Amino acid sequence: MTVSIVSEEFKERNGVEEGEASFAELFEQYSEGGGDDLNVGDKVAGQVIQVGETSIFVDTGTKLDGVVEKEELLDEEGNCTVKEGDTVELYVVGKDSGGIKLSRALSGIGGLAMMEEAKASALPVEGNVASTCKGGFNVTIMQRRAFCPVSQIDNRFVEDPEEYVGKTLEFLITKLEQGGRNIVVSRRDLLERETAQAVETFTAETKVGDEVEGVVKRLAPFGAFVEIMPGLDGLVHISQISHGRIGHPEEAVTVGQKVKAKVTRYEHDDKGRLKISLSMKELAQDPWDTVTSSFTEGDKVTGKVVRLADFGAFVEIAPGIDGLVHVSEMSYTQRVHKPSDFVKEGQTVSVKIKSIDTDSRRIGLSMKDAEGDPWLDVEDKYQSGQKVEGTVEKQEQFGIFIQLEPGITGLLPKSVIARSESASKYEKLHSGDTVEIVVGEVKAGERKISLTTEDAQDDGDWKQFAPKKKPSTGGTGGMGLLGAALQEAMDKKK
Repeated sequence: MTVSIVSEEFKERNGVEEGEASFAELFEQYSEGGGDDLNVGDKVAGQVIQVGETSIFVDTGTKLDGVVEKEELLDEEGNCTVKEGDTVELYVVGKDSGGIKLSRALSGIGGLAMMEEAKASALPVEGNVASTCKGGFNVTIMQRRAFCPVSQIDNRFVEDPEEYVGKTLEFLITKLEQGGRNIVVSRRDLLERETAQAVETFTAETKVGDEVEGVVKRLAPFGAFVEIMPGLDGLVHISQISHGRIGHPEEAVTVGQKVKAKVTRYEHDDKGRLKISLSMKELAQDPWDTVTSSFTEGDKVTGKVVRLADFGAFVEIAPGIDGLVHVSEMSYTQRVHKPSDFVKEGQTVSVKIKSIDTDSRRIGLSMKDAEGDPWLDVEDKYQSGQKVEGTVEKQEQFGIFIQLEPGITGLLPKSVIARSESASKYEKLHSGDTVEIVVGEVKAGERKISLTTEDAQDDGDWKQFAPKKKPSTGGTGGMGLLGAALQEAMDKKK
């Protein structure tokens, strides 16, 4: 008679009914060749088949199930982080005929033999970063002090070493000497190993043009690094974050933010590492598709100066929509020779839309039309013979340009100054001086005003600008009386 001794847990997991088979038969079937393909240090991705009170059983893909202590898969509040059907990634830390022992990493109190096995098998060990020291960090592993060089704590440049202190991380033992008194560990080697696995998986499943999701892990002046999967980052260049112009990625995204992006390129650097280029902009709607529904010619809007050129300024009137203000469209009130003398990058300005060309993606803008043309009512404000005060702009060989108000400048000709009794006074004027002059002729259509001096009003050249007077036929003096007397004398001779 054969005695069958099968545990209730074993029968429940394997569907064994009482008396169905002997323990020896089951054990032989279960363990024959089981787990031969797995060795200590191997990483296993398996499906959780049962969550017990103290242990979690995992399908290792062999005839032997893997077992991991439940404590290793609890969160900070003591809740289990996995359930039946979930896939977990663990390391083989031991095996025998009864099963395969799995763990996230070696931890706790361990002897020198266990550490030597971890080093030989490249098995991760848990360590707590206790403090910083010269050249790196003091790390506590299995209640022993180990050293981690600063270059080995991460696979990126370490800007602030203190951010690692107090964290429990996984390391590989790279040196174990003097009976455990000299231990050197590396987290970088482990991260690069995980990255290599992640790259292989990612490139096999994802092609250029595919959409991916990730989390913003780090910002730099030139772009945002997005973690696509553990150990694998992609770069969204600043020009690919948004259709709108931004000065720094932090204007559009924040660390920890979940984003969607499009894979635009794969390439390898000189060390053979994969570089993934991403674009968030290509997944966003192109603002030019709706520009005509948002803006029409003649609209007055505000925008930000985003770029200056010799011929004008580019103004962003909406994210991703820039228009050009030509230098000739900047001001009615000032003579603008260089755009940089009139506006600065980042400045908010008012503009009027003059033209929209969706095919060429061009918008013509005018700052001066948004401000208004001071010449529109100049004939009502300035009339021939009117005394005004102005500011000298500059002296030229043919005369003096005098500003009557911003945008309105008149010319006092040299020929007029020469006929003035105070010619020397005008010849000594400098830019910025204030002077009192007289309006001569106003030609609003040509945007010209001729000026004269008060003591040159009787000159023939000046009289042509004065309003013509009708001959007087009566009165008490002037040419009217003389004409009447001459006419009377001629009548008497007859």
